[in-house]
Amino acid sequence: MTDVDGTADYRAPAWLPGGHLQTIYSSLFIRVPPVTSRRERLELADGDFLDFDWVDGPDNAPVVVLFHGLEGSADSPYARDLMAEVRARGWHGVVAHFRGCSGEDNRLPRAYFAGDSDEIARILGHVKSRHPDAPVHAVGVSLGGNALLKWLGEQGAAAHAVVERAAAVSAPLDLTAAGHTLDRGFNRRVYTARFLATLKHKALKKAQLFPGLLDAEAIAAATTFREFDSLVTARLHGFRDAEDYWFKVSSKPWLKSITVRTLVINAKNDPFLPAWALPTAADVSPAVTLEQPDSGGHVGFPVGPFPGRLGWLPRRLMEHFDTQHG
Repeated sequence: MTDVDGTADYRAPAWLPGGHLQTIYSSLFIRVPPVTSRRERLELADGDFLDFDWVDGPDNAPVVVLFHGLEGSADSPYARDLMAEVRARGWHGVVAHFRGCSGEDNRLPRAYFAGDSDEIARILGHVKSRHPDAPVHAVGVSLGGNALLKWLGEQGAAAHAVVERAAAVSAPLDLTAAGHTLDRGFNRRVYTARFLATLKHKALKKAQLFPGLLDAEAIAAATTFREFDSLVTARLHGFRDAEDYWFKVSSKPWLKSITVRTLVINAKNDPFLPAWALPTAADVSPAVTLEQPDSGGHVGFPVGPFPGRLGWLPRRLMEHFDTQHG
């Protein structure tokens, strides 16, 4: 295990070796009980909506807002695990669903993407309006982590008005490196194919609802993220193609501009992002702590004897958010 700032303590269990196993097993086979939540729908001025799943705590308790990963939701194992820890701590927690991820299709010819700073600002502003006197902590996982880090960098000191502390887990900080990595070999056959199954289904429905906007035949035939992001993500959100999108929204160049205390956790064996693309201490501001354990996979970080559990990550995040301890 290597960690940039000397604070990480994660080690994968010996019975679950390698980034692929730590990723896939943690996602599919470690059971995390559901967490009872309260859903709030925010109607937006553009005619669309956002859904928030709240775990309510006492008045003025801190708030943890989670931005999920690609095709994630409040039902994702990492979201359940974190919200259970938040509830046990007696804090407020909320999973903010990106458009089209809460179980109901959004209404507009628009989706969500890895650099949607405006949406991050909209969500955090809403959470802060609900709890104006409480400290708000934000954590983004994978795609949500990249979007959060980009927003933090763009905002600089202005982010302190909304967020006390932040964290990102397994964020694809260099989307070009991540995109090309996911479009090759085992990754393409397993991870990319799984993501594209639901992404293409949603995109084809958009194509049917908004004739002439998207090329349904090409979308149906897409087998790589590069193809999908060129045909759908770039088309819907104003980028030239996938390469233009990946280059412009990667959060790595923004890490030097972050002034909110931010924890960035990336396993060096994450199948989604090669270790050579990870930032070093020279790439970040003094407010950013990099933790890069040798193992953990992509949003995995399992612990304990077989069959394992996912408790390390929420505890590490809550430790970071607990401002009484430094």
